[in-house]
Amino acid sequence: MTTTADELMIERRGPRSATRRRANFLIFLGPAIVLTVLFFIVPVLIDIVVSFTDLNRSLRITGFTLEQYEKIFRGDRRLTSVIGLTFIYVFGTLAIFNVTFGLILAVATTSLRNVSGSFFRGVWLLPRMSPSVLYILLWLWAVSPSEAGLVNQVLMQGFGLDAPLDLLTSAPIALIIISNGFIGASMGMIIFTAAIRGIPEHLFHAAAVDGAGTFAQIRFITLPALRWPISFVTIYQTLSLLVSFEYILLLTRGGPFYDTTVYALYVYRRAFESGQYAYGAALALFLIIIGVAVALLGWRFFDMERLLQRPRIEVH
Repeated sequence: MTTTADELMIERRGPRSATRRRANFLIFLGPAIVLTVLFFIVPVLIDIVVSFTDLNRSLRITGFTLEQYEKIFRGDRRLTSVIGLTFIYVFGTLAIFNVTFGLILAVATTSLRNVSGSFFRGVWLLPRMSPSVLYILLWLWAVSPSEAGLVNQVLMQGFGLDAPLDLLTSAPIALIIISNGFIGASMGMIIFTAAIRGIPEHLFHAAAVDGAGTFAQIRFITLPALRWPISFVTIYQTLSLLVSFEYILLLTRGGPFYDTTVYALYVYRRAFESGQYAYGAALALFLIIIGVAVALLGWRFFDMERLLQRPRIEVH
């Protein structure tokens, strides 16, 4: 059996190709792996160790104990209400704003002219581009319980309201959902807009010729094409909402009392305000477990593995 010149060339290039693949792996993925280990794996390991200690404000460890976990399962009565509030906050912000409202913004702005649509998308991106403190200061002015607040000005002058409303006290949960939702909808808007722009225009023209109206085109063309972007935004924003509390801390400080203290903020308050570092580490460990579980469930529910499959068509 004779060996052709092409086969000999492939055999000679084999070791070189393997070496080149390893080099490319180290060059491109090496820094990412190092950063992941340093800023995710190592902190998680440290968190696990600290959670089995009695570390507090004194920064002294006198021994290893299971006291923190016993407190979670038996002694912390406030934890149940915090978990319930976190579910309401995450589900409300995600379902109403981050996905639904972001999708509405994307569909509405892509149906306009390019200049008008880009302008409105730019307006909705302003809160995300602004500093967090500035964004919350605007919200504090809008919902101020005095007559100078924007909402109270509208209600008192436009609708004849007798006394100003204190939304920070009467509706704090709705307030944190709306304030976080407005800024969270911008990410979904951008991703959905890019996906809508990628839909071939001839599909809409053919549907219009067949007599399909605007809502029919959205239902049968746009929404099916947005399956994967909606899945990604849902999983990503769920994980983001579970661990974020910046705007809540600036707007309501978790109050009144603990009425707007979500789980991530509760970990922060226990660890850094109360000085219970070991207990905060134990609570944070459960947050990590919840995040991993939510990611795996979302991956399974939305069948994200199909999205990441290798293409079957080879391009040379």
